[in-house]
Amino acid sequence: MRGVLERMERAGRPRLHTLSPEQARAVYALGADILEVPRAAMERVETLAIPTRDGAQLGARLVAPSRAARLPVLLYLHGGGFTIGSSATHDILCRELARLAGCMVVSLDYRLAPEHRFPTASNDAWDALTWLAAHAQELGADSQRIAVGGDSAGGTLATVNAILARDAGLPLALQLLFYPGCAAHQDTPSHKQFAHGLVLDEPAISWFFGQYVRDRAEREDWRFAPLLAPDVEGVAPAWIGLAECDPLVDEGIDYADKLRAAGVPVDLEIYRGVTHEFIKMGRAIPAARTAHADAAAALRAAFNLV
Repeated sequence: MRGVLERMERAGRPRLHTLSPEQARAVYALGADILEVPRAAMERVETLAIPTRDGAQLGARLVAPSRAARLPVLLYLHGGGFTIGSSATHDILCRELARLAGCMVVSLDYRLAPEHRFPTASNDAWDALTWLAAHAQELGADSQRIAVGGDSAGGTLATVNAILARDAGLPLALQLLFYPGCAAHQDTPSHKQFAHGLVLDEPAISWFFGQYVRDRAEREDWRFAPLLAPDVEGVAPAWIGLAECDPLVDEGIDYADKLRAAGVPVDLEIYRGVTHEFIKMGRAIPAARTAHADAAAALRAAFNLV
């Protein structure tokens, strides 16, 4: 991990928080696949259009390792601080989850800030999940075996989806969370300990959140900060994978504790010595490949796949 950080420093790419959102998206996309595992071949790769409550059409990428009928399906929500990232930047990760778990993955291009501020991303994610549940049969998926997942900001959106699904009576097999953002404010010890020098630092977090939320009230809305959700009893079981050297690690642990206290089954893994974004570094970081396998095993168990 230290070697990766040193190479990133030598590459001299501009810090995202010094760029415009458009420039940051381009820089992130340019480097998104550099340290990834090889791109797995998929039997099915399709582009979907998913309608939203306000009439927009969201792009989504469906990947599946086979054309078998009634495959279980994971709705995946990419990371990027609600501001950068796409189904393209997370394509390799989604293919790897599909390959290892033997499931269909639908990766959503929810609308990004600052063009679309809170709660647009959260609304888009929920609209996509309800659409997927309603149209699973048409896609060849099993409407009774649906999971939701994501990394970082996408993990936040997945936790919110799990709560909304509970409220709507939509059963989910699993919520799969890679280092989700869960807190309203950057005030945990890990935010201070890992504020500088790693992949995700304090200036970047502040910049991302400044694009998405306008004021303290929005920061303290549970759809931005799931730790403030009044009730998580009865939400889907969770698999949570955290990076030890990550500003978000403490709030991930806190959210796991919140779920457990409410009686929700939780499998929590903390990957030692790695930083935020490590799951997209499988060519250089063995822990990333371990995390892929662990997450896929959790999906297989949740989907009752042998």
